Amino acid sequence: MRWPSRRRMLPTVIGVTLVTTVAADIAVVVARDQGGTTAGPADERLVAAAEPAGYNPGAVSALRKEIVPHVLVASGQTIPAAYVEAVRHVKGVKAVEVVDAARAFVAGKRVGVMGVEPSTFRAYTPEASAKSDALWRNISGGDVAISFTMGKDGGVPLASWTQIGGTDHKTAVRVGAYATMGIGQVDAVVSHATARSIGMPSGNALLVSAPHTDVAKLRKALAKVLPHGAKTAALESRYDGTSAPGRAPNGRVMTAPQVNTVIRAAESKIGMPYVWGGESDAEGGYDCSGLVQYAFAKAGIRMPRTADIQAFTGWRLPFSQAQPGDLLTWKNDPTFNGVSHIAIYLGNNKMVVAPHTGTDVQIQTVYMTNFWGAIRVNPQLAARKAGGA
Repeated sequence: MRWPSRRRMLPTVIGVTLVTTVAADIAVVVARDQGGTTAGPADERLVAAAEPAGYNPGAVSALRKEIVPHVLVASGQTIPAAYVEAVRHVKGVKAVEVVDAARAFVAGKRVGVMGVEPSTFRAYTPEASAKSDALWRNISGGDVAISFTMGKDGGVPLASWTQIGGTDHKTAVRVGAYATMGIGQVDAVVSHATARSIGMPSGNALLVSAPHTDVAKLRKALAKVLPHGAKTAALESRYDGTSAPGRAPNGRVMTAPQVNTVIRAAESKIGMPYVWGGESDAEGGYDCSGLVQYAFAKAGIRMPRTADIQAFTGWRLPFSQAQPGDLLTWKNDPTFNGVSHIAIYLGNNKMVVAPHTGTDVQIQTVYMTNFWGAIRVNPQLAARKAGGA
């Protein structure tokens, strides 16, 4: 079979597609947990595949420090070294990581994929992922690491072999780990070598860290030194380590008709299959956040796409104060200190939810394991998060 060109194989580059549309699907990064407790060592909290007989994982350097990225730069083509160096010299910039970025098919789903240098990229990821040597050795050895939600909720088994690539050509790659990388809609990470083997663009994106720098001013400064066509997007925090429940809503909330419309819309999908990444009947079903986005859209409320951002579209309250139409949130992902599951509260201790692969949209009794809080949605805030999260 003739090897297709890279542009033909993976035509949709992350930066071009998503940064251009206000980066709503990608420009979000988890902040480090400032003082929270962990369930144990990173390798215990992060699930890495066991090494089968004859498998030789790659070598990686030890983690020396953790770096918080603040801006994503992305282009439709390789960013020349001279421009990368110019970015490094922008005032306030402390670190820059060069990555490959594209949309590709992984296990039959079109998702954001990054090709990285495991030894250095690990520093830019959430704590549990950054500290796992097993994770990065597997990626260096040729495996793909997929997000915890894609693996668990999407039904992609750990240590299974899956097809990765474009429409015309795919390569079998082992699922070496479940690990959240902290960048919204980036659900798969491979090494630079694996990225090249599936035809991804090379070095077309940058993660820029600039602590104590105004992000808006930083983006303007970067625009002056970047090549034509390169886009930038702010990487906002998806987890506020100081957040606590109990603050009463003192702004705009949904009207009673809106609440009723949201609930009716969600209930109308009962019986539809759970489909990881699904957000419409055309895709055959819904995942948890896709159901939320659909139901709120029917009430004229724009919601961001992922559960971790939907959790910050209003006021966080304890379950004892939850009312019909509120969102209910859980932290089920041991590789990420943010919200990973979401449902719509119906009242009387019941909720409508898309649980996980192998189930249908259904009404369930609310459970408290890993529960994080109820969210009283502010439609204006939700729209802002949907537009620029």
